[in-house]
Amino acid sequence: MSLPREIALSPDQLEDMMLTTWNIRIATHGPGEHINLTPMWFGWAGGKVYMTARGQKVVNVRQNSNCTLLLDHNEKFPELMGIMMRATAKVLENKATEDADPHLAEARVQMGVKYNGGHGAPPTDPPVPNNSTAKGSNRRWIVITPRKTVTWDNHKLDRIR
Repeated sequence: MSLPREIALSPDQLEDMMLTTWNIRIATHGPGEHINLTPMWFGWAGGKVYMTARGQKVVNVRQNSNCTLLLDHNEKFPELMGIMMRATAKVLENKATEDADPHLAEARVQMGVKYNGGHGAPPTDPPVPNNSTAKGSNRRWIVITPRKTVTWDNHKLDRIR
C-alpha cells in the first residue's frame, strides 16, 4: 500500500492515536483460509502493541504469527485518519515470559488508565493496572511487533492537490 507522504501522520499524531484510541482491529489467520477480524482493547509501549486475548485469537497467533492491525478515526473520507500495521504477533505463554517482557509493565499501567471505568463500573482512583496473566490453555497476552506501518490523515489532502 502506497500513500503520498504528504498525508502521513506525524510521529506525534501516531503516538497520540495509539495512546488514546480505545479499539484497534486485529486480523489473524483463522482455521482454513478464513481471516479472523476482531476489535480489541490494547496498550502501546516500546513501539509494540499489547493486548490480552483468549480463545481463537490465541490459537490463530500460535499457528501463524502474521497479522494486520488497523486503527482509524472518523468515518467521512475527508476526515479519515488511520494507522495500518503489518506485523508479527507473539503469545506470552506463561508468567515467566510476561515478567521477561521489557514493556509489558508499562502497557499494563497504560491500559489501566485508558480503560478505567470502561466496563461500566465507576472509575477507580488511582487506576488499577491491567494485571491479566496467563490462564488455562488460551488466555494470554499477545505482543505485536509492527514490520511495516502506513498512516494517513485525509485532512492533509489539500497539500497535494
